[in-house]
Amino acid sequence: MKVFSSQHSFDYPWQHVSSSAWQKYPNEMSSHVVAVDVLRREFNHETGILTTERLITVKQPVPRWLLAIVGGRDTSYVREVSEVDPIQKTFTLRSQNLTMNNLLSVQETVSYFPDPNNTNKTVFDQTARIEAYASIQRLCNKIEDWSVERFRQNAALGRQGFESVLKKLASTVPDGMFAKDLAAAQ
Repeated sequence: MKVFSSQHSFDYPWQHVSSSAWQKYPNEMSSHVVAVDVLRREFNHETGILTTERLITVKQPVPRWLLAIVGGRDTSYVREVSEVDPIQKTFTLRSQNLTMNNLLSVQETVSYFPDPNNTNKTVFDQTARIEAYASIQRLCNKIEDWSVERFRQNAALGRQGFESVLKKLASTVPDGMFAKDLAAAQ
């Protein structure tokens, strides 16, 4: 098993980041994400927590050697469940690959929360647990190493793409709009 982790600070308040996250895809840097479908959305009136379940369709090149061993295609599916807590100001997303998860499990957790040192910034915390399943440990290591590197590349591109979405939305939305939208949802 390998672990990938990353932390980043966005120069926008939590309200802006958490409401913009729904518009993260499509973006020019994350062309591997081809579709995002909402499967379920629930709002808990007692806690104020919004829970959303989405299916994310991803298409990216897979090494021929891997496809030759396990078969499959270059399109895969990921299940994501998120919780937005406007009281605690947390937005947590948990995702799990659905495609070939008997050969490779990727469990990712992403959290957005206000920077404790600067409320005009939002901390992005990302952790992924990547584990390959095969009878040959050397093959598992090779698959995990390739997967971690691919995850690292996609994470960097995703962060850049989200920065462009944040910048674009900040220029088109009047000041205070995100805070008003969030208050109205409570």
